[in-house]
Amino acid sequence: MGRTFVVVGGDAAGMSAASKAKRDDPDLEVVVFEKGEWVSYGACGLPYYVKGEIESLDDLVTLTPEEFAERGIDLRQHHEVVSIDREEQTVTAVHDGERVEQSYDDLLVATGARAVVPPIEGADLDGVFTLHSMNSAATVKRALSPPAAVPDDEFQEGYGAQVHEYLAAANPDSVGIIGGGYIGLEMAEAFEARDMDVHVFEMLPHVLAPFGEDVAEKVEGHLESNGVGVSLDTMVERIVGEDGRVTGIEADGETVPVDVVLVATGVAPNAELAGENGVELGETGAIATDEYGRTNDEHVFAGGDCAEARNAVTGEPDYVPLALTANRAGRAIGQTVTGTPTPVGDIVGTAVVKVFDLEAARTGVIDHEIAEAAGYDPVSQVIEQGSRAHYYPGGSPITVRLTADRESGRLLGASMVGREGVAQRINTVATALHAEMTVGEVEYLDLAYAPPFGPVWDPVLTAAKVLHGKLD
Repeated sequence: MGRTFVVVGGDAAGMSAASKAKRDDPDLEVVVFEKGEWVSYGACGLPYYVKGEIESLDDLVTLTPEEFAERGIDLRQHHEVVSIDREEQTVTAVHDGERVEQSYDDLLVATGARAVVPPIEGADLDGVFTLHSMNSAATVKRALSPPAAVPDDEFQEGYGAQVHEYLAAANPDSVGIIGGGYIGLEMAEAFEARDMDVHVFEMLPHVLAPFGEDVAEKVEGHLESNGVGVSLDTMVERIVGEDGRVTGIEADGETVPVDVVLVATGVAPNAELAGENGVELGETGAIATDEYGRTNDEHVFAGGDCAEARNAVTGEPDYVPLALTANRAGRAIGQTVTGTPTPVGDIVGTAVVKVFDLEAARTGVIDHEIAEAAGYDPVSQVIEQGSRAHYYPGGSPITVRLTADRESGRLLGASMVGREGVAQRINTVATALHAEMTVGEVEYLDLAYAPPFGPVWDPVLTAAKVLHGKLD
């Protein structure tokens, strides 16, 4: 009898693992359980679907269920795995009220993450949304769109979208966003593009906290210049409603009237299935794994937004749920279970976000407290330089912050913000972090130059040069 590889979760990590395993070992039986309808989709595109730049949810799908079937993968949608028997090596799923048992030789838990909704009074009112799934995006778009403006088939039962007819008919024109992270700011742009008044509430001193103060202040000013209200260091006390519907957000003793609320306060790993069945969780709350994605059970792996990964700068387990991390881990696990042990790879938390026409990016460790906890003596330097040669038209300033260890000179992290050239420049720094380069070595990188794309001394090189001098 052949071997069976079971995957719980049908998105990035799960389907990458299933596809790679089946490709490397065509005789392997690959079974994927997905509790919902959607599989293999780009959740990062959801704000742009709500904005209207992406026409249909189907456009976000990488591979359809039919295409996975053609690959020989047994994909079982609407099957929720509720338990794992690690001794018998079986999982139990529920489908249409009936329990289904499936044996496995190797198991991948790729259950992803979920949107966090803080215990705020009024969070259960109609008109309060999150955005972390295809169905939630369909719900938000339906709530904002006049019925006649949306194709009928976009919100059929298969999408699972709750239809808020009263909102669609009322054509809401104001929204409060609770949370100033990636999703909150991307959705601020999406809502503003739909001619809505937008107000962002952030409980921390700045939006995009992991990007540092220098980047955050630029982003905050840019939000306000685009008509977005920003309340910082502000704790939302409750969501106000009338007749079960949202009417405002109460914060710092004042009430801001809004028709719609988006809660964008982060995500949490869906690690309960693993934890409740004896799979160890890490200090982050996500599933603890080794370099191959294996858990404390040699036959159980975990990858994607439910699992930890090793941070290449700190050397410690970290939880940074991003798309590349999930896809890369899934592919590696698929190779490992078919006989080619492949590390899932370290992370440095590289991320970029578009806020209107501003790009903000970060990688590695720039927070001095985090760096000190990892045993470093951090030193930072901030520079501002043009994105193009000074004489070439169309350039704009880029602000770059680099952080390094005083004793070794090792580069620890960076953040940057500007209107152009930021999204790709951060990748230079990320590469240097993986190579454990010093700022002196980064200073002497042979980077490309031409007037339309940057000055002779690229902003990354300039920042490294100045920081290197500060360390001497």
